[in-house]
Parts: sequence; structure tokens; C-alpha cells
Amino acid sequence: MDYFRFGRGKDTLVLVPGLSVQSVMISANAVAQAYASLAEDYTIYVLDRRKNLPEVYSMWDMAEDTAQALHSLGLNRVNFFGASQGGMISMEIAIRRPELVRKLVLGSTSACVTDEQFSLFDKWIHLAESGDARTLYLAFGEALYPEAMFEASKELLTELAKTVRKEELRRFVILAKALQGFNITDGLSKISCPTLVIGDTDDRVLGPEASRLIAERVGGELWMYDGYGHAAYDTAPDYRERVARFLV
Repeated sequence: MDYFRFGRGKDTLVLVPGLSVQSVMISANAVAQAYASLAEDYTIYVLDRRKNLPEVYSMWDMAEDTAQALHSLGLNRVNFFGASQGGMISMEIAIRRPELVRKLVLGSTSACVTDEQFSLFDKWIHLAESGDARTLYLAFGEALYPEAMFEASKELLTELAKTVRKEELRRFVILAKALQGFNITDGLSKISCPTLVIGDTDDRVLGPEASRLIAERVGGELWMYDGYGHAAYDTAPDYRERVARFLV
């Protein structure tokens, strides 16, 4: 499992990214720049998914591999920030490995994926299986970002799609299929650490009610943005400041 690390703070923050077509490793510099405001107080680890994926790879498999990676790095009782699928992985860890989690931030995520919600992921899966990286990237961007930002990003997304390899599309399919039938709703009451849930009323991937349900079941704090889309963790200007205030 690849990872990268930045920051020099005495406390540890682990970022678990969401589903993506390409590895988070290619965005290491951009991520470090985006989270520079937290780098003074935290040493930040960003964990990718494991390298060699089996054909069937569940959300719990992802969580268990992430937990094992933390153990190998000597990390324990750390702060987690999981976005989208990364939030699902983080919740699995908080439920089954509570000793690893000090505080938990969940961005644009859900405790379950309904058949209706999975229909969007299924469309992405079919595009990846057909090798149509350009349409996949555009469909991905259209779902994640507000309309104006998506329109402004079309050219960049098209160029990124040209760099996608067949192996990356294969990995994407395996990771996306893990979302089908995912449901840990009944386990949310087992999350005992302080939790901040951040969603957006214009989340067109998992919907705003998913964030509200998690906050209600966990008894955590809830903040809802309006108009920043599913990728509010990238688009809302005060997002990282809000995370930092909670983690103090």
C-alpha cells in the first residue's frame, strides 16, 4: 500500500481518500498544498488502497488493510478524515477497531449504499469496463462538482483521461463494485469517538440525508454546506478550517 506523509505536528491525522480513477499518489503535492494550514499542528498521512487487489474486495477488506498499514507505521489512536468511500472505510475502522481512532471527520459519505445510489456507480463501472476513460472522467466530474466548476474543468478532465491506463480502470471497477450492498447503519451506534459529519445539500452522489443519518445515529456534530456538491471537501473554501477547529 502506497502512502505519503507531510507536516511536522505532534498529533497525527490520517486522510483516507474517496473512490478515484487514478491513485491519490499522483496528487500528493496538491493534497499537501491544500492541507498546508494543518501541517504545523499535525503529521498527516494519506493512504492509498492496496496495490494488488483481488477480484472481489469488500469495504471491510479496505478497512482491515488500512488498519494493518497503520500498525506497520506504528500509528495508534489517531485522527481520521475520510471522504466519500474513504469515510466508509473510516467508519468501519471506528466500529471494529475503536482503539485506533481518536477523533473522526466524515465528509460526503454514507453508512449504506442503496440500489438507487449504486446505479450511478454502476454507470461508472460500465464506462471503465468499456475502456472509455474520457466519458468516465467527465461523468465523474459532473456528479462531484457544482455545475460552474465542472464546466470550467472539462478540458482538464479530458486531458487527465488521456493518462489513464487499463490497470487503473480495472482497479477502479473492483473498488467501485465494493460499494454495492454496503450497509453498516446498525453499527453506527458503536462509534464512540467524537465525530464531525460534513455534507452538502447538493450532494448528487450519496445525497444529503446520508450525512444527516450518520450524525443522528452517532450523536456527532453535523455541518451541511449548500451548493458545493459532493466534493465539498475540495470546493468549500473554509472546509479545512472547520476540520481543524474540530480536531483541536
